[in-house]
Amino acid sequence: MIKILFVCHGNICRSVMAEMMFKKMVADAGQAGDWLIDSCATSREEIGNDIYPPAKRCLTAHGIPFERHYARQITFADYDKYDKIVCMEHYNVRNLPKITNKVQLLLDRDVADPWYTGDFETTYWDLEEGLRKLLNQ
Repeated sequence: MIKILFVCHGNICRSVMAEMMFKKMVADAGQAGDWLIDSCATSREEIGNDIYPPAKRCLTAHGIPFERHYARQITFADYDKYDKIVCMEHYNVRNLPKITNKVQLLLDRDVADPWYTGDFETTYWDLEEGLRKLLNQ
């Protein structure tokens, strides 16, 4: 089983969108049983909060199912549990303790934070690109 953790600043937009999108991708590929997929934040700001409503609308518009989400912050236990820790931007990587080589970026560039840009579609397509590459690795 491959265990993957998606990380962004607050865990209410990008990382949870990546989690839900990747769950659908692996299910569509017949690989759902081969993966453990989760998401979290580097910060404590949104702990316990659900997916940001515009992110939910974007996922719904693209036919991506999701369930109630509770934002959480990454823990040291996550470093042992997950095979890959995939960050949405360089800032997230800098905010993680440098104790593992499991940390990587989803793309060679930052995935724009729709919390600030308001552009969930661009974020969706950036995630789609990175997740497809990840699934095909």
